[in-house]
Amino acid sequence: MASDLNSTIVAELEAAYRWRSAQYFITQRPWLDLYGVRVSPVAAFGSVSNKPFLDPALIHRALPDELLHEIFVRISPYHLGRASCVCRKWRYTIRNPVFWRNACLKAWQLFGVVDNFKILHSKYEGSWRKMWLLRPRLRTDGIYVSRNTYIRAGIAEWKVTNPVHLVCYYRYIKFYPSGRFLYKNSSQKLRDVAKFMNFRPSKTDCVFRGQYTLSDDKVEAALLYPGTRPTVLRIRLRLRGTTTGANNRMDLVSLVTSGVNDNEANYGEDMLDLVEGWEDDETHNPDVPAVSHKRGLTPFIFVPFEEVETSIMNLPVEKMDYFVPD
Repeated sequence: MASDLNSTIVAELEAAYRWRSAQYFITQRPWLDLYGVRVSPVAAFGSVSNKPFLDPALIHRALPDELLHEIFVRISPYHLGRASCVCRKWRYTIRNPVFWRNACLKAWQLFGVVDNFKILHSKYEGSWRKMWLLRPRLRTDGIYVSRNTYIRAGIAEWKVTNPVHLVCYYRYIKFYPSGRFLYKNSSQKLRDVAKFMNFRPSKTDCVFRGQYTLSDDKVEAALLYPGTRPTVLRIRLRLRGTTTGANNRMDLVSLVTSGVNDNEANYGEDMLDLVEGWEDDETHNPDVPAVSHKRGLTPFIFVPFEEVETSIMNLPVEKMDYFVPD
């Protein structure tokens, strides 16, 4: 009996010695213990579950659901999409329709609350998030930029060959949810123009105000060039995106300038109501003929405000002679 006990103790001591020596050679992998363990999802915001849950993340212990909700209400939908990639709880919280409802009603405020609700249930199955992703809209968190170039022959001075100049200029449009927009045609770079693209520019900035309407993916806009011969600029655009919900491209369908008389020039920013139904060759001032421009129709690309300083649209001609947007 004693021999059996001694043999058992010796076997256990040998096993302990082998384990003690082996732990210096075997790499510890504690994450292997998680294999096969099913992690239950975090309850969404406003869950009616009565089960107590202790979130292991310190940020979730410091930020209760009510405070997290107040933070998400105040950030833009594009930042909501980025925040949903942080963790599972934030993803479920951001799916709360309240965030997307506020964004949709602000983006399409020209249609009114009643019409927006009708479109929501008829086309997007009552999902505000789906409506935000699939319905065409004009982005207001940045500037649409169209970069145009053309070649102009120079004057030969004591040279055999004629010099050729590559001219580069830009069209800038900044939209507002209220149906107004700002327009500027300039050779200045984006980083310089973005500083005064607001509703309080000086006259030397040459920023003009106009009115626009959005119907599906079609944009109708008009503005007035003041002066001794007032001229109205009519713009037709088609909205699209490189990815779902991006709305970061606009094709310039037509660009028409026409003359207006002195009474019509008093319309100011409401020129779209005046020129509605006009033909492309229609003008109300014989000194200013109607011109349908065929050049400078490069598509617009959208640049968010946080990317204004680093955008490739700031590159000079010697580094980017021609730009073809996708």
